[in-house]
Amino acid sequence: MKKALVVGINDYPGSARLRGCVNDATRIAELLSTHADGSPNFDVMLSCDVKARSALRSLILDAFKHDDESSLFYFSGHGCITDTDGYIVTPDFSRHDEGISMDEILKIVNLSPARHKIVILDCCHSGAMGVPLPAGTAAFLERGVIILASSRDTEVSMEVGNQGVFTSFLADALKGGAADIAGEVTPGSIYSYIDKALGAWSQRPVFKANILRSTCLRKVTPLVPLEELRKLTTYFPRAESEFALDPSYEYTTETPDLDHIHTFKILRRMQLIGLVEPVDEEYMYWAAINRKSCRLTSLGIYYWKLLTSGRL
Repeated sequence: MKKALVVGINDYPGSARLRGCVNDATRIAELLSTHADGSPNFDVMLSCDVKARSALRSLILDAFKHDDESSLFYFSGHGCITDTDGYIVTPDFSRHDEGISMDEILKIVNLSPARHKIVILDCCHSGAMGVPLPAGTAAFLERGVIILASSRDTEVSMEVGNQGVFTSFLADALKGGAADIAGEVTPGSIYSYIDKALGAWSQRPVFKANILRSTCLRKVTPLVPLEELRKLTTYFPRAESEFALDPSYEYTTETPDLDHIHTFKILRRMQLIGLVEPVDEEYMYWAAINRKSCRLTSLGIYYWKLLTSGRL
């Protein structure tokens, strides 16, 4: 089972009130609940009315206490940092009791029996999670822990147009902006997408992980159907193989072969997404007309290796 606790808090007292966190949390909850094709993904608990530190702590404990395939916690709200630790702030905050410390959250996550433990924080100073501070707070990440934070420990996280800048890009990434050719969106690909989208002068996202293998957070429509992608190992028995072409692969010639034409359409689609390239010709058409060949690109070899090792 995959579970996700998604929390958004707008209702802070006085001038601390926020506007976009509930919208952000609602949008992320919707995206995580299903894959792009509508099939079930995470079993999501959305909470946007948390009032107290004790209530939020109880929700986090419950989210990570079971032996699930994946347990995920997303938070959008206020964050702060003190001399001793970073905190996600709850509406009942007071001086010297700001909310739940990031060190405490990390301890809960580290003790979780879940296989994959993902924490995504969109709040100021969220990068403090997993950073040892002068007071000696823990920074060790157990196997399977992934942290994605909206900003470094010294930075604020921006809210523009009633939405968090980080979560806006996070949503776009989950919709497919960070998907690989097979249509999988992973925490690492999300970080890379957001890091590039924010640019050098904006808040800097933070990614920390201790994993043997990444996990898919959402699946979208692949750039090429998986049954076609798996033909890479048929067309190219070895990574360095070349696939011989001739005019029968091109339907506009006088000697077209229907099976060859079907294969050539697949190869051309693979070329369009960077998996295959013609040899000694600029275009696949001329490679066929001039009896040349095509081969795997570096990206194609990467996916060929995934297929031959049974990881795709």
